[in-house]
Amino acid sequence: MTKRFASLLLCSALLSVAIGAGAGVASAAGFTAGSAGLGDPMFPNAGNGGYDVQHYDLKLDYVPAISQLTATAVITATATQNLSSFNLDLRGLTISRLLVNGRASTFTCDGGQELTVTPSSGLASGSKFTVTVDYAGTPGVVTDPDGSIEGWVPTDDGAFVVNEPQGSPAWFPCNDNPRDKATYDFSISVPDGLTALANGVLVSSASSGGKTTWVWKETDPMATYLSTATLGKFELTVSKVGSIPSYVAVDPQLAKGQVLSQLPEAVQLYSSIYGPYPFNAVGAIVDSAKNVGYSLETQTKPNFPYVPDELTLVHELSHMWFGDSLTLTKWPDIWLHEGFATWSEWIWSERQGNKPAAQRFKGLYDSHSANDTAFWGPAVDNFTDPALLFDGTVYDRGGMTLEALREKIGDLAFFQLIKDWATRNRYGSVTTPQFISLAEKWAGRDLTQFFDAWIFQEAKPTVW
Repeated sequence: MTKRFASLLLCSALLSVAIGAGAGVASAAGFTAGSAGLGDPMFPNAGNGGYDVQHYDLKLDYVPAISQLTATAVITATATQNLSSFNLDLRGLTISRLLVNGRASTFTCDGGQELTVTPSSGLASGSKFTVTVDYAGTPGVVTDPDGSIEGWVPTDDGAFVVNEPQGSPAWFPCNDNPRDKATYDFSISVPDGLTALANGVLVSSASSGGKTTWVWKETDPMATYLSTATLGKFELTVSKVGSIPSYVAVDPQLAKGQVLSQLPEAVQLYSSIYGPYPFNAVGAIVDSAKNVGYSLETQTKPNFPYVPDELTLVHELSHMWFGDSLTLTKWPDIWLHEGFATWSEWIWSERQGNKPAAQRFKGLYDSHSANDTAFWGPAVDNFTDPALLFDGTVYDRGGMTLEALREKIGDLAFFQLIKDWATRNRYGSVTTPQFISLAEKWAGRDLTQFFDAWIFQEAKPTVW
């Protein structure tokens, strides 16, 4: 993400409804409620315990003129404990029907984003179940503490849909934690003349009754915050990057320029450094989203609120490896996304024959004294305040950590390390200690002092 802001969990009221109240409550001995949060250091109430989602099937119908969404979500999940009840994350939308395994279930909302579902009978650990939710309303815009926004952001002709870190519950019920990845089907109906874009491969688009329905399929695991349903007037170019389908959508209000033509070259370069491109589609969505000041690495198709410059384009594309395929387990490890994407800008520049990464590193290091605490701190693995989630330190010092490591262990070991890191953790969740362990393996030495200086201490590092 080229966003140096933060997001904070916001809740809006949801109508509390009970359906099938007489169907019986799952209260058998040995069955307990799934947790209402997963205890992330930054967002402890986000996500839910007791189950693992495998698939989301989202049918969305949106009328921009009245900002009205009518939708059905079918969630396929597996219970990880004997569940008497469980939670979903959903914010500010009204539910008209909720079924578990096809049977009406009771549900309530706490007035925030915790939707508590009690099925008519307990769900045994290891069993697969489905949740069907019919809902409607005006999907929300989440306003962050710094004034930046996410979620379902209206535009002149549609909506710009970005979710990092917690915008997804504004438009669909989900288990909103990055370590619960799932596959997706999207069916998005919009007025004729508009294009609806989502993750993965375009399956079909068909018009009927004044509406066009766009069907997209994402068959690779995806964190909820990386989903999108951006829609509006677009010029959509469908082509291929090698054998991979490419979808580049540009708002006709915007001048295309030449930067988007560099997408295939960027994919080729990063594939040579980080290993094969991890998804079955690639592309970009360039919208005129005047109130959004950042781009986001939505899986397979980064969202840009304006025509990006070259470094912004390659930054977001590099996230397909670091952030989308390989995803942090907890939000304080955000440097594993943004530090890698920042360094990816540097290596792109270097391989284009421009300023080498080492020179960028040295320029930043020399121009910021030890007294510049705003630049050097907090340490990149010590972010616990959501207001600092996208602090510049995450980007700059994160990228510098990687270049310092490259200089310490040499190019051969370093490039073997980052390719191994990306490929062995493909579609998985990762932590900083895992990266350190792998770095020591490829370096063939203990790197405790190095990582202590660069990752865990706020002071300007003097060791590499």
